[in-house]
Amino acid sequence: MSNFWIMLSHSYFSKLRAKSFIITTLIVAAGILVLANMQQIIDLFKGEDSQDKIAVIDESGMLYEPLSEQISLVNEDIKLERSKKTVETLESDVQEGIYEGMLLLSTDSDGLPEATYKSQSLSATAIPSDLQVALQNIKSTLAATMLDLTPEELTALNSPVSFTKEALVEGSKTEEELSQARGIVYVILFFIYFSVIMYASMIAMEVATEKASRVMEILISSVSPVKQMFAKIIGIGLVGLTQMTILFLVGYFAIIRNQEELVGGFFDAFGFGNLSISIIVYAILFFVLGYFLYATLAALLGSVVSRIEDVQQMIMPMTFLIMIGFFIAMFGLGNPESSFITVSSYIPFFTPMVMFLRVGMLNISAIEPIIGILILVISIVILAVFGAKVYRGGVLMYGKSNSFKDIRKAIQLTKK
Repeated sequence: MSNFWIMLSHSYFSKLRAKSFIITTLIVAAGILVLANMQQIIDLFKGEDSQDKIAVIDESGMLYEPLSEQISLVNEDIKLERSKKTVETLESDVQEGIYEGMLLLSTDSDGLPEATYKSQSLSATAIPSDLQVALQNIKSTLAATMLDLTPEELTALNSPVSFTKEALVEGSKTEEELSQARGIVYVILFFIYFSVIMYASMIAMEVATEKASRVMEILISSVSPVKQMFAKIIGIGLVGLTQMTILFLVGYFAIIRNQEELVGGFFDAFGFGNLSISIIVYAILFFVLGYFLYATLAALLGSVVSRIEDVQQMIMPMTFLIMIGFFIAMFGLGNPESSFITVSSYIPFFTPMVMFLRVGMLNISAIEPIIGILILVISIVILAVFGAKVYRGGVLMYGKSNSFKDIRKAIQLTKK
């Protein structure tokens, strides 16, 4: 057993000290800090004068003042400046960056407003959209005046229809709760997907590297192949949990530090404002189980490959399984109660992501995720037993090996 712990600690600490691990962790942690401080960063780049200046030529002589009032209600970051310059001069000013854009106001044959907006490019859509909304409000008011409508009648005409959604099942989540749950599940699904595919591939690559360098021949003389396999799987799994813990702590302290600024907007829209302990527990649980399932499969496939360049081809079916599970989960974000999603959540290779989706989005009975967990555990045990047989013979195979027929050869070598 001492050899097992030596192998495990070597797998763990070698990956922990690897430049790829350090750089990846730092980049993701930096991304979390940037998201948590996004508003301060935006304000820093904007500087003191953060408003976007728009030059306005009002050919009608009556639209500038009401437009200024409306735009202040729609977007305070837009500053209108009335100009008496020619269109050509203002176009030159826009190209030089003096103004963000220019707006030419006029009226049509019915006396209703119309406008032309000019800017350096049409890639920025926020400003023209806000200007259009403000002008639409002015147009509605003018049209109401022409039709002798009172302000109350205009308000009643423009007010949205009352449409209430009610769930008949007791305990069902509200529309707001579903939107928030959808956001946090979306983020965690991405993390599970990329983490599992990265660490599972890492195991296959490490096994193939040891075989290619003939280090495996030295290792199997002192440590049994099965011990090697599980030492690698657990060691690299601990690396994944370490990285998850570091990123979670970085995110937690970044959120605590900017709690007041993060209220509303992105923070609440993605559900981080109501993040429950149960979601975190399920995320860790399904991440660990999903990792062990795919890591065992990756070790199995990597053991029959002796050339590093053949690894990706050999593990491609495993990669497709992870991708299919992820895409099913993405589909389920819009329809988590679908029978297709329910059935898929009990298929072992899809359970880590699809069952987590259902747990995060729906108020399902506790028995359902427990069944999913049991299915995963049983699948991992079966795959581990089979994988150990393949691994024991596979590490002794050399030469070009990129066919699944080599798995049968590995099993035959194990029997010998």
